[in-house]
Amino acid sequence: MRLRASRKWIGRKWRPRLATVVVAILILVMALPLVGLFFFRLYENQLIRQTEAELIAQGAAIAAIYARDVRDAGIPPEKLGAPMPQADGSAGRSADPDGPYRPVEPRLDLASDYVLPIRPAAEPATADPAFAAIGVRLSGILDATQKTTLAGFRLLDPRGVVIAGRGEVGQSLGEVEEVRDALAGRYASALRLRIPDQPAPPLYSVSRGTKVRVFVALPVAVDGRVAGVVYVSRTPNNIIKHLYGERGKVTLAAIAILGGTLLIGLVFLRTVSRPIYALIDRTQRIAAGERDAIRPLDHHGTYEMAELSAAFLDMAEKLQARSDSIQTFATHVSHELKSPLTAIQGAAELLRDSGSAMDDDDRRRFSNNIVTDAGRLNLLVRRLLDLAKAENLAPSGESTSINAALALLPVDTRLTVRVEAGGDRALRISAENAAIVLANLIDNSARHGATLVSIATTSDGGKATVLVSDDGDGISPSNRARIFEPFFTTRRDSGGTGMGLGIVLALLKAHDGSIGLVDSERGTRFEIILPAA
Repeated sequence: MRLRASRKWIGRKWRPRLATVVVAILILVMALPLVGLFFFRLYENQLIRQTEAELIAQGAAIAAIYARDVRDAGIPPEKLGAPMPQADGSAGRSADPDGPYRPVEPRLDLASDYVLPIRPAAEPATADPAFAAIGVRLSGILDATQKTTLAGFRLLDPRGVVIAGRGEVGQSLGEVEEVRDALAGRYASALRLRIPDQPAPPLYSVSRGTKVRVFVALPVAVDGRVAGVVYVSRTPNNIIKHLYGERGKVTLAAIAILGGTLLIGLVFLRTVSRPIYALIDRTQRIAAGERDAIRPLDHHGTYEMAELSAAFLDMAEKLQARSDSIQTFATHVSHELKSPLTAIQGAAELLRDSGSAMDDDDRRRFSNNIVTDAGRLNLLVRRLLDLAKAENLAPSGESTSINAALALLPVDTRLTVRVEAGGDRALRISAENAAIVLANLIDNSARHGATLVSIATTSDGGKATVLVSDDGDGISPSNRARIFEPFFTTRRDSGGTGMGLGIVLALLKAHDGSIGLVDSERGTRFEIILPAA
């Protein structure tokens, strides 16, 4: 009842099916690239970095041309700007102009950098004529470059006044944050909101990159001082537009992701899901009483599933064997108890119906029959209790020897018990249980005409072997296979119950031991194997 109620409670509680969990996991796996694209902005951030790197390269080329023109114009140092900081970042000391490399790495991060407002408007100012002349000469180069790169160029003098570019020439950008850093000799870049020329398509609204513009301010160094700033800006490539341009590769990537996901699903289905459902079906068939269902699955999938299936089938086989044993045992018990009960009932009915007509000898004989059969019933019940106790016995962890166990037994005058060897070897069994085993074997020998019982013990590899031999009548070949069956006895008339060897077998199994009948020249010989202590 408790198992049925537990199963009913388990059935009421909702749980997702394994297929539902697998599908959810596969959908999550397929969604991971999209999460990376649109939630973590990984791809857009890469486009931002790529745009910044391109602007640095373009600005460096313009800065080199501008620095050359400043040197050629012979502009005096006092008209130049702040000293260039050294490599350690300190200002006020001249940087080494002959250093082989001065790389500038992209540093913008769309996921963490704050997007600044739209760039402030330029303020009115007056450029130095010497720098303005250089700006006029470079205006054509900037215009031609802008037509190809789509970047906006502003060439600033040491005070931040625009001297070249399509617009704002003669105005100052010195108060713009990134320009101010560049005028101090430090590279600066920023993300600012852009002013769109036209509304973005609805599909592009998922991209944050369409709303920003990358600004790069690169200082121009001449003789260790700031000679001006190359101020470059451009809107980064849109992720949707870029992916469309790479649609062939994107399609192949999508096919690879979909194929990989389906492959994972098929592998999971074959190695986990299908064996589980097969095991569930096998369980239901075994519960319905199909003996043929107790066999290995056709496909296990994984090592763990094979182990689970083997453990389950082993349990099912043991339960089935236990059920068969209980059924057979119940049949034997009912048969053994029925005979004396029938005899008692018959004798009692005769005494009740015809007792007055019987003489004293007949009444005494029937009364003795009732007492004898009642005694046999009492003996059978006691032996059944002993057998049940032996089968449910848990190892105590105690140890004993043959000599110690024999010391607990009363002296049997019917025969002589002699220990041939190993009487003091330790066996992993309690003295009381070892005495029960020996008492049943000795009593069995005495009932079969033995006058001498010899016991020898040896040990090897953690196991102890005990040989118990007698010189009795022995066991006929036809009965050798049945001696451990419950209630099997050839001495029923003399009070034998046929349960002594069954109790011995159950006790030894409870202590990880075994017993078997071995060949001998005379009498009977049992071989007992127990763990050695």
